[in-house]
Amino acid sequence: MTGAGLLLLSLMPGAAAMLTLENGRDRLSFDTAALLARADVADVEIVADIAYHGPRRYRAVPLSRLLAALPAPSHSAALEAAAIDGFAAQIPLSLAAGTAPVGAQAWLAIEPADTPWPRLPGKASSAGPFYIVWQGPKTPQVPSEDWAYQLAALRYVPAPAARWPQLAVAGSLPADHPAGVGQEVFAAFCLACHRMNGGGSSEMGPDLNLPMNPTEYFQPAALRQYLRNPASVRVWPGQKMPAFGPEKLSEAELDAVITYLEHMAELKRLPR
Repeated sequence: MTGAGLLLLSLMPGAAAMLTLENGRDRLSFDTAALLARADVADVEIVADIAYHGPRRYRAVPLSRLLAALPAPSHSAALEAAAIDGFAAQIPLSLAAGTAPVGAQAWLAIEPADTPWPRLPGKASSAGPFYIVWQGPKTPQVPSEDWAYQLAALRYVPAPAARWPQLAVAGSLPADHPAGVGQEVFAAFCLACHRMNGGGSSEMGPDLNLPMNPTEYFQPAALRQYLRNPASVRVWPGQKMPAFGPEKLSEAELDAVITYLEHMAELKRLPR
């Protein structure tokens, strides 16, 4: 069966859904029925759901307890949440495992095979079969990319710059240089859909440095507007890039990621 056929099958209401948890050596698989039968499954109320833009209620299991079934290797610093469509969020492992002092708890929401969730706004499918949702007083501080939906796999991985050195800023920069801050913003908000110098797991969007960097073909004001609201600059069939308003990306974070892009335009590294 082709990749497109597998995608359609996995998104069909009533189809069996499997989620894998991988640590580089071992792999566990969970199906919908087994997850919904767990003793720790609960009804979870999400006040402001990122994908559905409003309140939602899910049957879900605490992500930290699911991760406990397969311990992370010592070198792991992130949890890669890989979706069916090629999206690949890099969630800090401490945040996903609930050990970071953020005040937000991650849940794995499970779409029941017999009662599928509604379609996502403007899309032909739901957020299922599996969706990471967040709950708690500091939930607004969790990047929207960490609300990963249509999940197929969870993988323990090193920190992005350790995994892909070509993402890193020049070592000669001062530790507090804005480009270094921008690198972290890029990893949190952009790497889920894009690559940098060939580094990254996502297959959704283009590389943002090869062959050209956006700062090389966008006027500064147009680039800022594009990041804030892509559809206000250009529209194309199948457009997926979301808007990053001030509630998602602060002005300081926007400045930092643009500085990072400008820096990386002078630091093109061909993928090995």
